[in-house]
Amino acid sequence: MKHFLIPIIAATGLGLAALPAQAAGCYADYKAKQENPLRLHYGVAQVSGECSRAAAQAELAQRLAANGWTLLTIVSVFGDEGLNQRKESAGSNFLRF
Repeated sequence: MKHFLIPIIAATGLGLAALPAQAAGCYADYKAKQENPLRLHYGVAQVSGECSRAAAQAELAQRLAANGWTLLTIVSVFGDEGLNQRKESAGSNFLRF
C-alpha cells in the first residue's frame, strides 16, 4: 500500500509546485510601425490566454491595429521576471497596448 501512495503524493506535489508558474503574468516585447510618416516603436504588452509567441502575435496584431499600428515582430514572450529590465527601453510604450 505504501508503494502505491508514494507516486500519487509525488505527482500531487509536483502539480502544486507548477501552479505559481502558470498563474504568473505573460508579456511580450514587440516592434511595430505606422506609415505616412514612417514611425517605429518598441513596446511591452501583457498577453492574456496562452503564453506563447503565436498567441501574443494574434492578440497584439489586433490591439495595435485598432490604434493605427502594424505589428512587425514579437521579439520575445516572458513572465513577470522580465518586466523591469525592459521598462526603460519601452518608454511610453511599456504596457500601453
